[in-house]
Amino acid sequence: MSERVPKKKTTWSWRSRAARGIVYQVVALLLVGGFVWFLAHNTQENMRVRGIQSGFDFLGQAAGFDIGETLIAYDPSQSYGRALWVGVLNTLRVAVIGIVLTTIVGVLVGVGRFSRNALVRGLCYGYVELFRNVPVLLQLLMWYLFFVEVLPPPQAAWNAGDLIYLSKGGFSFPVPVWEAGHAWMALGALVGVVAGVAYRRWAQRQFELTGIDRNRWVLPLAAVVVLAALGWLLGGGPRQWSVPEQLAFMVDGGASATPEFLAVLIGLVTYTGAFVAEVVRGGIQSVSHGQTEAASALGLTRRQQMRLVILPQALRVIIPPLTNQYLNLTKNSSLAVAVGYPDVVSVANTTLNQSGRAVECIAIIMLVYLTTSLGTSALMNWYNKRVAIKER
Repeated sequence: MSERVPKKKTTWSWRSRAARGIVYQVVALLLVGGFVWFLAHNTQENMRVRGIQSGFDFLGQAAGFDIGETLIAYDPSQSYGRALWVGVLNTLRVAVIGIVLTTIVGVLVGVGRFSRNALVRGLCYGYVELFRNVPVLLQLLMWYLFFVEVLPPPQAAWNAGDLIYLSKGGFSFPVPVWEAGHAWMALGALVGVVAGVAYRRWAQRQFELTGIDRNRWVLPLAAVVVLAALGWLLGGGPRQWSVPEQLAFMVDGGASATPEFLAVLIGLVTYTGAFVAEVVRGGIQSVSHGQTEAASALGLTRRQQMRLVILPQALRVIIPPLTNQYLNLTKNSSLAVAVGYPDVVSVANTTLNQSGRAVECIAIIMLVYLTTSLGTSALMNWYNKRVAIKER
């Protein structure tokens, strides 16, 4: 039997580097905490002397102003807290959709930089150089002017099959009327996603053991579609849709995206996508050319080389700077106030002007962006550990 190795005890002596490190950290935390307390106390005392109200009790008072675009029900008679929550959801809406679209655009353009087709390479290069070197604020204004000046008025909206309309009033499209069957369909799709992920992991293990590469997209997508359709049938197969309709002065019905939202979303996606494309290009170029030659010697096609050999190794270089671009997109969404989109900054500014609680409103804005940034960083760090190449 092997003897148990005794644990090394920490020597609490000033000569111990570990002990000194702990003491230094505690002292640093105390100094930072004391400095923050001093600033907060000094600010509160100065505000009290000048008769300026402070505190977050105003969040329960009636807001009294309207918000043009909301994801949840909102009425001007509701509280400032509700109004700020509407602004937070609008910010998250732009950030989440923008990150997804930016990833797609950036990866496609970044991979396109290595295309054997000169036209594709040239278009991808031109896209990067154009949108990366124009300030994002100008791009937001450019897209906003396009929607409110170039597009036709709502009564003469461009349409496709009387289903999709695009005008100065925004982009309108059909949506299903929500019923219980759609909840069952969403549940079936979720089960399909779980089954698809499990299949992809099994296919990866089989590829490592046997060298047989199975298609990892067809069956997972089929599972999502089939199980979603099964859930839809079990829920009664709801078929009712809300379809937009051209009226005398407007387009009514269906779902719509306002020009302000579209300007912010497209501007951020095109701008950040150019930087993501360069991140992807740099990550691919960091992979040794010998890896490509070895993959060619094994008989892998160019598509298989990119999917199975190059991109998995490039991810360890791509993920860290890609995280920075996601954070930049989220923080740049605060420029939405320039085109009138009611994000958290816009709503907080209106709240500040009406309530006079400047410190509190600014603190709320800082807390929102700090939370979203730290959450994004934590998620990307977790993913970075998952895709990192494990060395033995």
